[in-house]
Amino acid sequence: MDKNFVDQSGDDSNDNGKKEVHVATALNLAWSFGINKDIPVLNLSNSKRKALFYATSHTGVLYDFKNNEEILYQGHCNAISCTCVSQDKRWLATSEIGDECMLIIWDTEASIPIKTIFDVDVVGISKMAFSSCAKFIATLSCTCPQILSLWDWTKESDVPVVSITIDEKFGLQTYVIFNSKDAFQLVTNNGNQVIFFKWDANGDIKFHAPKLNDEDFNKTVGTYSQSVFHQKSSEALTATSCGNIVVWTVQSPKKCFERKAFKIVRLQDKPITVLTLISNFIVTGDAAGNVKFFDSDLKLIYWYDKLGCQGVINSISFTYTPEDKDNNNDLSKNGAYPTSSTLSASSFVVNDFSVSTTKANLLYYKTDGSTVEFSRRENDKDINAIACHPKGPYIAIGGFGGLLQVLDFETKTLVHFRKLCGDCVRITCLTYNDTGDYLAIGFDDGRVEILDSVTLEIDGHDDDVASFKFSHDSIIKLVFSHDSRYLACADMDRCVVVFTCGLKRKPSSWHYLGKHRAHYKQIKDVMFTKALDEDNVRLLSLGEDRMLVEYDLRNSCIDDLKVLSSDRVEQNAVPICFAAYPSVVKEDFLVLSNDQYKLKLFNSTTKMCRYTFLAPTYGSPLQKIVVLPKSSDSAHRYMAYITIDMVGLIILPLDGNPYKSMALIAHPGKVHNIACSSDGKYLFTAGGADTSVLMWRIDVNALEATAVLGGEELIPFYSLLEGGREGELFAELENFFYYAQLKNEGVDSMEQRSVSTEVPLDEIPFIMRALGYYPTEQEIEEMINEVKFSHYVSTGKYKEAIDLGDFIKLYVNHRPAFGFNPYELIQAFQTLGDVDEEDGEVKIDRGLLLYLLQERGEHLTETELAEHITHLLQGSSDDDNNDGMSAQERGLDDILPEKVSARLFASEILGFGVEEEVEVVGDTS
Repeated sequence: MDKNFVDQSGDDSNDNGKKEVHVATALNLAWSFGINKDIPVLNLSNSKRKALFYATSHTGVLYDFKNNEEILYQGHCNAISCTCVSQDKRWLATSEIGDECMLIIWDTEASIPIKTIFDVDVVGISKMAFSSCAKFIATLSCTCPQILSLWDWTKESDVPVVSITIDEKFGLQTYVIFNSKDAFQLVTNNGNQVIFFKWDANGDIKFHAPKLNDEDFNKTVGTYSQSVFHQKSSEALTATSCGNIVVWTVQSPKKCFERKAFKIVRLQDKPITVLTLISNFIVTGDAAGNVKFFDSDLKLIYWYDKLGCQGVINSISFTYTPEDKDNNNDLSKNGAYPTSSTLSASSFVVNDFSVSTTKANLLYYKTDGSTVEFSRRENDKDINAIACHPKGPYIAIGGFGGLLQVLDFETKTLVHFRKLCGDCVRITCLTYNDTGDYLAIGFDDGRVEILDSVTLEIDGHDDDVASFKFSHDSIIKLVFSHDSRYLACADMDRCVVVFTCGLKRKPSSWHYLGKHRAHYKQIKDVMFTKALDEDNVRLLSLGEDRMLVEYDLRNSCIDDLKVLSSDRVEQNAVPICFAAYPSVVKEDFLVLSNDQYKLKLFNSTTKMCRYTFLAPTYGSPLQKIVVLPKSSDSAHRYMAYITIDMVGLIILPLDGNPYKSMALIAHPGKVHNIACSSDGKYLFTAGGADTSVLMWRIDVNALEATAVLGGEELIPFYSLLEGGREGELFAELENFFYYAQLKNEGVDSMEQRSVSTEVPLDEIPFIMRALGYYPTEQEIEEMINEVKFSHYVSTGKYKEAIDLGDFIKLYVNHRPAFGFNPYELIQAFQTLGDVDEEDGEVKIDRGLLLYLLQERGEHLTETELAEHITHLLQGSSDDDNNDGMSAQERGLDDILPEKVSARLFASEILGFGVEEEVEVVGDTS
């Protein structure tokens, strides 16, 4: 949790000459684009800095807008849910909602965490506030019944000083604030109820929840937004959605926390969304983007109505200046402040302030001169679409709100932006062509636009020539060919659509070529590759139906996109994504990721599976993979990937070594996309609903060091075996391997045996089954082919045997990543079977079970099925208890019950010994 990178140029020092701390990880968060619009922006500016603090995803950002620098506050694993800052802007607190939630207090001057309170709540914190003395923090939990806790964070204890459970009838409170004159008083409110609290250091806390409705003052009250304690009296104020201020007065001096509504003051028509205090002023922000200042009697002094921010104001935060009675007089004499709206028309002097809105707009307003010193507009809806420019340091970001941004990630500046208009403006995907001239955009209504990457205008000479709509559903992937002649897109309607600008009649204009639905399930990925030894373009698509489809672009014509081939690439697993494997080996491969934590290499021409490797097992299978550009600084190539919530790197070539990969949490919700800069120095991840794009600095040296520390040759693979090199599994594996050697030479042979370190390839399936891994016939064929053709390209010869080391690698890479899961068997029986009335277990009829085993999956003849089941239930058919009859003669009626349960199938037939683990529950529907 050290201070993160401030200087983003890659040097060891920033512009101020300060040494930066380089974290020894392969991926380091370097910058954050975007903002969490639901969390108020805090103004941390003072006489020494101009800075704002906001949250993006699970990271806090202290942004120095004067120097265009970010300091990233990292430490949370879940999305930050709330923040607060002390009155002097020195101490900052952040908290979260999720498992193992924490509350972290930061020193904003040093940008380091001072204290971390672990497990602050079972679920998380929704709101919190500092007392005026900054010694106490009040927190509100996010679930009902809601808990209000007060913490003295200056002490070592991680236990709150006092807590109280708020009655559920009051609802979830959404705002909390201390009395600036008395840290032992605070107020909370939600839309319908205001609650006042009084507590003491002995752990006692009392509350009062006054009632107020429209009939009390014969006025519409509205829903409450925020509350404050009056600075010059004992009154408290609450703003409402009707533009009112409710004034609460103390009922009795002895019970100062008990209050009642004294009056309702109507200030305006627009809903008041923010209520705060500064100096002697009461400040409001409203739904129209106006900021108004009132005196202590709620008389209007001044207002700002042309700030230029869009959306409902959700925070107003002021620059901190030490209190000085003569300060305002000096400022009014020397500054260009506006005049107040009072009769005296005196100078209206107030601190500079920041404003943020629900439209993800934020600005810093300089009151001396009445100018907006800093302003930013971010995406206020999901961000799924990102793309890096292939030549320059630019990244394009598109959101569901229709805002398209192009940013320079080296200078951290906005280059261009465009708000796309239309009935449906949700941008779902982006891509640049190889030269960077075009930027293609896909929308969720099926539209595709090809823009000029510089002007962001529709490219072409004719009107709307580069705007198409040939899909009936959302575009999920866009990709250009390497020569920029073709643009292909895949949509949610399982179709691939191709556009081209290579027609002779109009070579510079884009036109629709054709569309084809070659998949019967959702398309997972689409890709262009180069043909071997040719410059022709190949188009491939990968579907959830386990099919890899290649399209015949050469023979396709207008409105007739032809399919060249369709190959099944998986038997049981579901493919997720694929990419062109770099030239780290002599063959031309496609690398494919599936949902069983495997990475497979397929020959790009024959579509034959050549290698299978264990993929990184960090929470979920790999969702997207990107091969990094080749760098002259490293001898290796690298591949980046994302899982559900992580981003990681792998050293190529693939071999299953777990120490050659790493991952860390990228976004606490879900990572929707990944992109790599053209120079291979940065990765970018899009967080979808958290409306942020994170920029990660790549340090391959750290990953290389981890790989070296993991060991060489077989040492890394021993760690994948239960018990390691000295464990029972390895001993069994070694024994089975050497027994296979004896079996191959003849167990009963009395001849002198030849010493060998290898076994024939035909023995591979028997050793695998002896170790508890039961591959299908296709998997056996893939394993044998993997070894057989491993040296064929380089030597022209087949391998006929395998040694122990290669067998260990083969075993750990091919076996299921997490072993046999009995609950998959339960799910299958619950889907295919019925509840037995006698014992309530789900069972499958014997005839149906035999039919499914014989006809579904890999085909079995009736004789093979009978033999296998007989062996599994009663041993060999030649045993004495079989009365000399074969399996075919005896049939299965005598040895298999009429109805088969999952428990019986798992324990008696398969012999997995899961009687206690498999608990089958009947269908209660």
